[in-house]
Amino acid sequence: MSTRLRAVLGRSLEAAVVGITASLALLVVVGVISRKAGYSLVWYDEVAAILLAWLTYYGAALAALHRAHLGFPNLVQRAPRRARRVLAILREFLVVGFFALVAWMGLDLLTVLGGTFLVSLPWLPARIVYSAIPIGAAIFIVAEVTVAVEAWKRDEAA
Repeated sequence: MSTRLRAVLGRSLEAAVVGITASLALLVVVGVISRKAGYSLVWYDEVAAILLAWLTYYGAALAALHRAHLGFPNLVQRAPRRARRVLAILREFLVVGFFALVAWMGLDLLTVLGGTFLVSLPWLPARIVYSAIPIGAAIFIVAEVTVAVEAWKRDEAA
């Protein structure tokens, strides 16, 4: 089950990261061209910052899924076998705990934002924009736990 979840999550995150990256690149090009033409877009900077935040959260989750995120692999590999397992478990608890805190604080932020809207795009609710924080953190947790379970099963079989 975790292998299938990992595959679906991986494809979804890759599509999201590629889509956000392409959107951000296009937005930057349009922003530069419009400034050179003497017509500066009012909403450009705010939307670019939002896309960059989304890219950060979803990209971090994708990195976690590929085990390319924080992990201190050299420290763990140099430790004695018994200590490796303890360090790996401690690492998982710390990383998942941190992102659980980020998700919780992100949800708290959404309640604080209430009915506010973006400054440059007054029709866009701030809750939608900043939902990337709790959603991205939750996806990161799912990716981290999925990969950790697979690694645990692989170590048990070895």
